[in-house]
Amino acid sequence: MGSRREFIALTATASAVAGFAWRPLARTAQDHLRPVADLATGEYLLRLPPGFSYISHDWRGDAMADGNPVPGAHDGMGAFPQEDERTVVLVRNHEIIEGRPIGDVAVYDSLGGGGTTTLSFDLAERAWRESGVSLAGTTRNCAGGPTPWGSWLTCEEWVVDPEPGHAERAHGFVFEVPANGVGDVRPLTGLGRFEHEAAAVDPKSGIVYLTEDERRCGLYRFVPGGDVSGRASLRGPGRLQMLAVDGRPNYAGRWPVGLRMPTAWVDIDDPEAGRASVFQQGFARGGMRFKRLEGCWWDDGHLYFVSTTGGWAGRGQVWELNTDQDRLRLLYESPGRDVLDCPDNIAMMTHGALMLCEDGHGPTRLSMLTPSGAVMTVAENNVVLNGTKGFSGDYRGGEWCGVCQVGDWIFANLQAPGMTLAITGPWNDLMEGRA
Repeated sequence: MGSRREFIALTATASAVAGFAWRPLARTAQDHLRPVADLATGEYLLRLPPGFSYISHDWRGDAMADGNPVPGAHDGMGAFPQEDERTVVLVRNHEIIEGRPIGDVAVYDSLGGGGTTTLSFDLAERAWRESGVSLAGTTRNCAGGPTPWGSWLTCEEWVVDPEPGHAERAHGFVFEVPANGVGDVRPLTGLGRFEHEAAAVDPKSGIVYLTEDERRCGLYRFVPGGDVSGRASLRGPGRLQMLAVDGRPNYAGRWPVGLRMPTAWVDIDDPEAGRASVFQQGFARGGMRFKRLEGCWWDDGHLYFVSTTGGWAGRGQVWELNTDQDRLRLLYESPGRDVLDCPDNIAMMTHGALMLCEDGHGPTRLSMLTPSGAVMTVAENNVVLNGTKGFSGDYRGGEWCGVCQVGDWIFANLQAPGMTLAITGPWNDLMEGRA
């Protein structure tokens, strides 16, 4: 197995050997995958490597402990291990736009249909526990990110002004939801108002990195000001900035895999402008243009983020921002959908591999970019139902999302028909090619 730093060194070597013309390795052969029955329903929802198992939970429409039905459109999710060392709390997004609030606690807008739910898993008993609504009345809660102080930043991927019958309040913000409590309905306005996707926090500086899911979009950061830190820094003074390539304003050209370029940051004068204005402000000052930035993950001075439809094949890229050296590198680019098809949410595993949720053609896959630069399937969507939980149809095209890890367990969501999964197995064997 490789460490996080070995991941960086190996992929850099692979790129350098080919003179920045390196092409990603083909997807690892999938002969090892086989249909595996869900321990909760008995349905063969996933194809997995040998030795792996899973338990589904909180299907759309199931009753939660607070009496509310589980909302649909499961999306981004964060995992928070508890002090008892056996319980994991997960905060989960629901990418719903308008409609009745999903619950009656922490309601931001009575016309907002999105929000978050909080659920728990018992590692010792290998069993799901109760769940309930933790934020309501927001819209299209897509991704987000965990904070170092134990909360979830849930991001709205929909910008709308107040309009009778559609929205009572402005949307397009980030909200904070404690892992062990209900969300704060006050939007974090300093983090901007735009088509938010994901967030990642540097625990040392408190800087929050933010992605934007638009055809023309930027990578942003909120730099806290003043003397406050931790949770208070999100509401204190600060600057919203957009990433740029130093000396090459508005860079949007072909970027070979492995190429490193120096970065700079340009200020956004009006973070709450809304719609496409935040991007336009940054672009006018030389900010770099990306295509559909979605998942991002912070690890030891490095921000990893994906461009879902970036690259010459339009099937996705994985980027690495070294914040200590102010250098941006294209870490990986998909040569086609048979290898990697539109990565979305991401998370780094403890052994240094990046887990990637696909949002492309079915059957969609939960994939892993290994330290050697290869792409491997961890799980393949095999959901075809005939009345189970009230659902019938072929859902193998439903996107993966919300991937996160605690110990030997990977947690993830399938957005359609809507469910959360806990997956476990011999990860070491899989990484070393024995699974």
